[in-house]
Amino acid sequence: MAQRTDKYIVQDLHEPELPSPEFREMYNRFAKRILWIDNNVVPGAFQMNTSWYCKIPEQNPVFGEHSHNCDEIIGFFGSNPDDRYDLGAELELWLDGEHHIITRSTMIFVPANMPHMPLKFNRVDRPIFHFSVVMNPYYDGDA
Repeated sequence: MAQRTDKYIVQDLHEPELPSPEFREMYNRFAKRILWIDNNVVPGAFQMNTSWYCKIPEQNPVFGEHSHNCDEIIGFFGSNPDDRYDLGAELELWLDGEHHIITRSTMIFVPANMPHMPLKFNRVDRPIFHFSVVMNPYYDGDA
């Protein structure tokens, strides 16, 4: 029986409309999107993406430098249940022009208007759980 609050529960993937069919095809070859939520999926929601990154993408770096007019949180988590901090990969990313190497499960807070990315994959030994939360009703960055 349908309930009044069913509209707030997302259990099926609603593919985002960004940025192009070519990018979406390339993304789907290295990542498996789990769920996506934004104002199109649930009116009033902010944007969040969840995916498994499974291998090095053919377009590497995959995301170019960009910024948002709101805060963002980006996460990368390893899939080794015996060592929750072992990312099982090596990623490179830039925050405000500064270079970082990521080899551990990580959450990154990106303040509004801070340039961030590109994101480069150097090694992927096991799937990486990735999420990003943009405090906007829709994603507005570069991909």
